Amino acid sequence: MKTYPDRGIALSRLFAFRLFVLAGLLLCQIAGAAQTAAPAADPSRLTVERIFGGREFQPSGFGGFRWLKEGNTYARFEPSAAVKGSQDLVRYQIETNARDVLLSADKLIPKGGTTPLAIQGYDWSTDGNRILIYTNSQKVWRLNTRGDYWVLEPATGKLTKLGGDAKPATLMFAKFSPDGSRVGYVRENDLYVENIETGKIMRLTSNGSPTMVNGTSDWVNEEEFNLRDCWRWSPDGKSIAFLQFDASGIEDFILLDNTQGLYPKLTRIPYPKTGTQNAAVRAGVISTDGGEPRWMQTPGDPRNTYIVSVDWTKDSNSVYLQHFNRLQNTLQLLAADAKTGTVRNVLTDKDDTWIDLELPNLVWLDSGKRFLWVSDRTGWRHAYSVSADGKDIRPVTKGNFDMISVQAVDEPNGWLYFFASPDNAAQRYLYRAKLDGSGTEERVTPASEKGWTGYNISPNRRWAIQTSSSFGKPTKFSLFDLNSRSVVRTIVDNAALQAKLDALQKGPHEFFRVDVGEGVSLDAWMMKPPNFDPTKKYPILFYAYTEPAGQTVLDSWQGPNYLWFLMLTQQGYIVASVDNRGTPSPKGRVFRKSIYKKLGTLNPQDQANAAKAIIAKNSFIDPSRVAIWGWSGGGVATLNAMFRYPDIYKVGMAVAPAPDMRYYDTIYTERYMGLPKDDPEAYKTASPTTFAKNLKGDLLIVHGTGDDNVHYQQTEYLIDALVAANKPFTMMAYPNRTHSISEGEGTTLHLFSLLTRYLNEHLPISATAPDVP
Repeated sequence: MKTYPDRGIALSRLFAFRLFVLAGLLLCQIAGAAQTAAPAADPSRLTVERIFGGREFQPSGFGGFRWLKEGNTYARFEPSAAVKGSQDLVRYQIETNARDVLLSADKLIPKGGTTPLAIQGYDWSTDGNRILIYTNSQKVWRLNTRGDYWVLEPATGKLTKLGGDAKPATLMFAKFSPDGSRVGYVRENDLYVENIETGKIMRLTSNGSPTMVNGTSDWVNEEEFNLRDCWRWSPDGKSIAFLQFDASGIEDFILLDNTQGLYPKLTRIPYPKTGTQNAAVRAGVISTDGGEPRWMQTPGDPRNTYIVSVDWTKDSNSVYLQHFNRLQNTLQLLAADAKTGTVRNVLTDKDDTWIDLELPNLVWLDSGKRFLWVSDRTGWRHAYSVSADGKDIRPVTKGNFDMISVQAVDEPNGWLYFFASPDNAAQRYLYRAKLDGSGTEERVTPASEKGWTGYNISPNRRWAIQTSSSFGKPTKFSLFDLNSRSVVRTIVDNAALQAKLDALQKGPHEFFRVDVGEGVSLDAWMMKPPNFDPTKKYPILFYAYTEPAGQTVLDSWQGPNYLWFLMLTQQGYIVASVDNRGTPSPKGRVFRKSIYKKLGTLNPQDQANAAKAIIAKNSFIDPSRVAIWGWSGGGVATLNAMFRYPDIYKVGMAVAPAPDMRYYDTIYTERYMGLPKDDPEAYKTASPTTFAKNLKGDLLIVHGTGDDNVHYQQTEYLIDALVAANKPFTMMAYPNRTHSISEGEGTTLHLFSLLTRYLNEHLPISATAPDVP
């Protein structure tokens, strides 16, 4: 068994290497002391070190951007003129591009301190007289969501730290009250309100603990529903609505860190695996003067339902909640009376498969008389305008295309702005439609823009910051006029990076569709080597993800991934990717949801049929040299390919895979597979481990031992199955790295060096050539 791939040289090759070194030393002695300068590296050729070992190909961004209240100015961070090494918050006028310093770094030096606070987030009070500053942030699972908060009054220069005697970096999701006189926040899983003038702190809940979570969420709800900030001020500032998660009774998953000292460090996470007990979630309303919460009387067992959003009505009388059953195939919008807790059903969406959570926060229309709702109830994802009582439902967008996501509402002019790409699922553009549903959708993105665009729209719906990129072309930032539908000026063009990319050796690339039978056509792309010769035979590497959480076939800038693929083409590989059924391509409900209870069967079948079709159509692809790789769900795709279709794929590289559906979390897995007790055979069939005995080719498995998402336990379970079947494979474990395998100096460089070396050694660029060094 090849258990040490990072060593990179087999024992026999090590002896050969030593002989080579000795011969080199002998030649040096014969030549005397003469030295010859090494040839300069070819700037047109990529290496792993150039891509992952520095910032040579790092694009410029537009950091700290924020629209200001009126919409005709914006703010961003720039190097400070007052304090070297710090940043000022600078304001720009849209019409003139005039610049002035809105907040100088020297105003952010606390009393008795010498250095300014490093702003990691900020917000203005409604009256504009105070700024809430977030600093000293710390990671909570995926994101840095806890830290310290300060309030600055620019007129007086008064700078006040919030939290009283709170430990450093323990405050979360601080927000001004509607009148700007108080700040609410979560502190160690309890809710607090602090008066800015007096410093008086009111603790609203007192039962917070590692398993009783108020105002934020537990691990699984954060991971799968993106629930982090789980509390809201009422519009009148008298109450707070919040979610509470009771994670008691959930079994802990224990992460073992052997790298922090002589003895292991243990981290315990209440982690519900498929079919096991969830946290009990409930919604409460509590007075900001204190007292007991009023709990909303939501239906069903709170451990077998989910509350995924909480929103106040404009009059502060009711709280609207989005409420799922455990199978996530029924989504109810509930209106709860804030004073009594009684609940009525406003709207229900049902599906035979699952319901996607499309709008985590409601968008209110017509002074709170209507709201936006997104559903694929017609077979296509569309936006609807719904009366507050749920009785009047009017389509806003229509037609045989998916409205990808709502971007902004311009009520005064009656427009809904949204992303869509009716003709090409690999691209994304801005469209608009009349809120009353009249007329037809209009494309706002200029026809000259091809690829992938994004828009950060101003509060007055007049301007936007447009981002635009395409495959192999880095992102540009531009000021965009929504009225004229044109770029006013380019802000960041990344021209220097583009020039560097243009100087690299490139072969042709193409987007195309591949017929996999049954009337199904899948989107794909392919990159070919420089000096491509269609009479030659080339090895091919497929890049896969395959699950409902993401696409790989995107006409957008893919950063280091693109550069690594380009490097491989320079070595002589073809690189390709296919989006199978079940990925979130905007191609209609049937395409997206056909994978229900078929994870691990339909997606690898589509990938294998696509691979066979691509190989059959392109005689320059060597069918004996086919590889596949992917990360997370792509790691699962790699294992499925190697185990289920071993006669197609000869090499696989699976990074952070989840080889068994039973070992992943409740929310994600049950959404697409149902409950394991209801269909255990579907879970068994969906899991690559079940078919590990079929492995024929060369397999590399990579995992971080500190992965809190897809546990290293899963890879260990797979290893047992491969050992039992006496199947050789290669394994690399990265100590205490998370799912991103990015922590620690040199980790990313090491990982992609490993992947490159493994591919070179096991899928050489020539069927008869030696391994690429």
